[in-house]
Amino acid sequence: MAVRIRMKAMGRKHRPYFRIVAIDARQPRDGRIIEELGSYDPMVKETDERVRLRPDRIKYWLSVGAKPTEKVAILLNKYMAKFEQQTAGPSATT
Repeated sequence: MAVRIRMKAMGRKHRPYFRIVAIDARQPRDGRIIEELGSYDPMVKETDERVRLRPDRIKYWLSVGAKPTEKVAILLNKYMAKFEQQTAGPSATT
């Protein structure tokens, strides 16, 4: 099974919202997903708040061969380090 990490369209007209999901490549855009990995809301004014990611699960799917789409790859390159720092920060202090 070829797994892709891509965006699933949600929201409504003139108010887009996307979930970043792991999905079988043969499924349609809004088809049955394997796992939800985050979300992207392009309407949020603060650019750092537009994306929510689960870096541990994204790393897992990338390690087993899932391929991100072009747009998701851009989001991962831009925001992944920020979310890794947030998850590693509090646990490193204890």
